[in-house]
Amino acid sequence: MLKSKLTPEEIEVRIWGFVVVMITVILAGIVFALLYSVTFVVQPIKSMAPIDQAYTKMLNDIVLLIVGGIGGIVGKRAVGAVSAAINPPSVTPPAPAPTPAPTPAPAPAPATSTWTSSGALPAWVNPPLDETWVPPPPPTTPPEHLEPDHVREEIAAARREAGQ
Repeated sequence: MLKSKLTPEEIEVRIWGFVVVMITVILAGIVFALLYSVTFVVQPIKSMAPIDQAYTKMLNDIVLLIVGGIGGIVGKRAVGAVSAAINPPSVTPPAPAPTPAPTPAPAPAPATSTWTSSGALPAWVNPPLDETWVPPPPPTTPPEHLEPDHVREEIAAARREAGQ
């Protein structure tokens, strides 16, 4: 069998394809893990457990990073191909661009994030949990309390009717 030597463009395309496939597999694994952990793990009634909130936020950030990476990798190749097709390379050098005027720094955004910066690494701050729900008081009837016979017969008839 003859071994043909790959051109640099073919090598670049194969590496690019491998990177895109691997990042997509990682993204699919993260999405599967997130869905499994949120779907099949018992959660509190009115809110999510703090560790699950941190885990979900972390996975959300990772997924956004990977999707942006895939978009950047795919977009770089697509933009390069389109720009080469639209504008063939010219022989004249472009004129130097004027230096841009300095722009003022943007105003800081209000602090609404649950991430705080402490030194070099950000630290997770748990948002306040909704702890306003309280259970109702226990029953005040004695344990041996029974409804009157006619009420119990109505309940039994309703149960028989629902069972048919």
